[in-house]
Amino acid sequence: MIQGKNILIVGGSSGIGLALAEHLSSQNTVYVASRSDKAVQHLAVHHIRYDATQEELDVSRLPEQLHGFIYCPGSINLRPFKGLKLEAFQSDFEINVLGAVRSLKSVLGLLSASGDAAVVLYSTVAVQTGMPFHSSVASSKGAIEGLTRSLAAEFAPKIRVNAIAPSLVDTPLASKFLNNEAKIDKANERHPLGRIGNAREIAQATTFLLGEESSWMTGRVLQLDGGIGNLKT
Repeated sequence: MIQGKNILIVGGSSGIGLALAEHLSSQNTVYVASRSDKAVQHLAVHHIRYDATQEELDVSRLPEQLHGFIYCPGSINLRPFKGLKLEAFQSDFEINVLGAVRSLKSVLGLLSASGDAAVVLYSTVAVQTGMPFHSSVASSKGAIEGLTRSLAAEFAPKIRVNAIAPSLVDTPLASKFLNNEAKIDKANERHPLGRIGNAREIAQATTFLLGEESSWMTGRVLQLDGGIGNLKT
């Protein structure tokens, strides 16, 4: 568990971001940048109203140093390729990639000032494991994996950059795929470990990538996917 750090979570008002805010806020100074503060009002966090796809982050609300940066906004746009318009690819790229680039650029100086910062981004299991109907989201998340490795090389040794590539996780973003028992059972069965993931597990892995325990680790994409990415049972 990390303690006494300044952590910025972009998109920390639901799902994995909210679980991370809950996990970290008791022992760290946590800043949550999101469109609404409704979900985090019960937490000891500093909220910054922000839409990562439309505006610049107001860094005046942040401390002089940041020790951690996590970008949580994302999309799950699963449709056959022939039914996807170009605008769908553009929209997924905007939220998954350009939003991350935009917000990270805003705080790069604050991360550099700490001298020992960590960045965590999120990919998907569908980048390294081809899955039907994932062409749009896998394309943009593939860019995130490339960005992770490139920035890790560029920012070393002052800033570590890693990513997590989960499979399906029980969050509001995935709710349309898990809105009845039959869908949940089918999703569970696809994973060798017999179940989908939950936000708390991703938050704990993110905390590992932010902390001293992973201090000799950068440029890596951590697969956290119930085994679906590399096992066949």
